[in-house]
Amino acid sequence: MEQIERIAANGCTLAYVIRRELEPVKTTFLTPETLNFQAGFIVYPAHSEIARHIHKPIHRELDRTSEVLFVKKGRCEVDFFTDDKQLVATRELRTGDVLLLVAGGHGFRLKEDTIFLEIKQGPYTGVDEKERF
Repeated sequence: MEQIERIAANGCTLAYVIRRELEPVKTTFLTPETLNFQAGFIVYPAHSEIARHIHKPIHRELDRTSEVLFVKKGRCEVDFFTDDKQLVATRELRTGDVLLLVAGGHGFRLKEDTIFLEIKQGPYTGVDEKERF
């Protein structure tokens, strides 16, 4: 099983599945620099420091919501769809896995009691942000 799997269709990346077994020994970005949502593992040796800093305001325009789901507990299956609602793949996620959703659609079947930590761009308005199919 791949430790980082890119789910794609027609040249478009839909998601990245990052397995809990992945333990990089050096800083490793999982997403390309051009993606509107970036994620990676930053590796630091013991007793090092990260200099104090502030993130400066930068105006960005986004045309879709990306999400990160960390499986805190449980097991589920996730279906990945293209923007035109065609099924591309199904994968099982387990405790400790991470899912980056960057395009297309998705749906879940919970096989066990499951807890996700969800991180996404906000704020969530709750109005017309999702199209269920």
